[in-house]
Amino acid sequence: MNRITRKYSREVYRATHTPAQIARRLQRGPESVYLKDFIYGAIDGAVTTFAVVAGVAGARLPAGVVIVLGLANLLADGFSMAASNFLGTRAENELRRKARERELDEIAKYPEGEVEEIRQIFARKGFEGKLLEEVVEVITADRRRWVDTMIQEELGLPLEDHDPWRAALATFAAFCLVGLIPIAPYLAAWCGLGTAAHPFLLGASLTAVAFLVVGGAKARFLDQPLARGALETLAVGGLAAAIAYAVGVLLAETAALL
Repeated sequence: MNRITRKYSREVYRATHTPAQIARRLQRGPESVYLKDFIYGAIDGAVTTFAVVAGVAGARLPAGVVIVLGLANLLADGFSMAASNFLGTRAENELRRKARERELDEIAKYPEGEVEEIRQIFARKGFEGKLLEEVVEVITADRRRWVDTMIQEELGLPLEDHDPWRAALATFAAFCLVGLIPIAPYLAAWCGLGTAAHPFLLGASLTAVAFLVVGGAKARFLDQPLARGALETLAVGGLAAAIAYAVGVLLAETAALL
């Protein structure tokens, strides 16, 4: 379980919340977590690759077609997702920088308005009277602290950048790692490592296990019910696979009539 969601006893919390330890954590700042990027890539990799396999199997095409289309999808779609995540993460970082520049410009040109925004933000939190004015005075006395408060409270943005390269790598690695599972039985037969009697069914079973593992890992990290997370991911992936298989069967039957 991740340290964010793990629960300890009161004694452990007391031991890890000394003034020195708190100061070190605050000085170090928040850490970027790439769980979303990994889960996103893993689930989409399994879903899209198995959808290709299911579609080809439903159309009763040769195993070689499964391998070619599966690998092509794995690399092309994995790279596309990683590139999209990279650009999206970088755009979010740029949005944060632009917002910071705008807030600094507003403070420089019309500080009275920005002071009033701080006052109303903390008034909504329950501060009032002399205490409210003291809070406003403390925050607006330091320009960086002032802007940080506006970024978080007014715009709802985190203060720290998310590394676009790590986000993209997490997505691509998870996509390829989990997305390889549906075509693994076909690849094993092609490489002479053994032939399954029903490679599609074996691939489907392995993919279902992958869905359960990924969903369970997500639930455990977020301190959610393990069964719910695993079954939720299995249901989403299974639905996508069923749709792809049905489309493959339908196209095969339509082609036979032409």
